[in-house]
Amino acid sequence: MLTCIIRYEIDPFKRAEFEQYARNWGQAIPQNGVDLIGYFAPHEGNTTTAYGIYNVGSLAEYEAYRARLSGSDLGRQNYEFAKKEQFIRREDRAFYRLSSTPHAKRIPQ
Repeated sequence: MLTCIIRYEIDPFKRAEFEQYARNWGQAIPQNGVDLIGYFAPHEGNTTTAYGIYNVGSLAEYEAYRARLSGSDLGRQNYEFAKKEQFIRREDRAFYRLSSTPHAKRIPQ
């Protein structure tokens, strides 16, 4: 299992547009077969960094997912929305493998 973390640099005056973009992916990504963890917009501190995080089985599965996503109506509409509104200044995507397992049981405080 791989975790894809997308780091976005967004226009701080278009945070509402980014949040709509995130909600749209909240529908489209799971519908196209990927385990979405979530999209995260700035709340306090840095006003220009946001993240999208999801799990995918392998890079081959990722490529198949991307093809499905770009072929879906909601996926195409969301790409066009981002292009038209230009709230994303930069996007960096990286894949990570969980290395800290097995985790201990959490002790209630």
